[in-house]
Amino acid sequence: MNPPTNDLSDMQIDTTLTSPQGSAAAQRALDYYLKPAISEEVTEPRFFDVNRNISGEEALVHALDLLRCAAATASESANHLQGANRDLAFSTVHMIDMAKAMVDRSLEKYENG
Repeated sequence: MNPPTNDLSDMQIDTTLTSPQGSAAAQRALDYYLKPAISEEVTEPRFFDVNRNISGEEALVHALDLLRCAAATASESANHLQGANRDLAFSTVHMIDMAKAMVDRSLEKYENG
């Protein structure tokens, strides 16, 4: 049997390495977002859950913190890559920065009101 070869060009992404099969955490995440809940009382506690008692402003501040962490992680990862993979990682940083700008804009409502 011949070992598998990777004939992908530098511009293509090999998605077989990121398959959620065999990853319990990935499967829980997919179940959380893709399977509809029957009712809040019947469903079991979720691994990651959102505190329903926080205000809209607190939620936006928390989202901003999460985006800041994601941008730092993507940026640091990009610094260790080359070529198309580096460009892809920095494009992720750019999209995160755009999302941060939108959250900042949403927070202005609370600062001015």
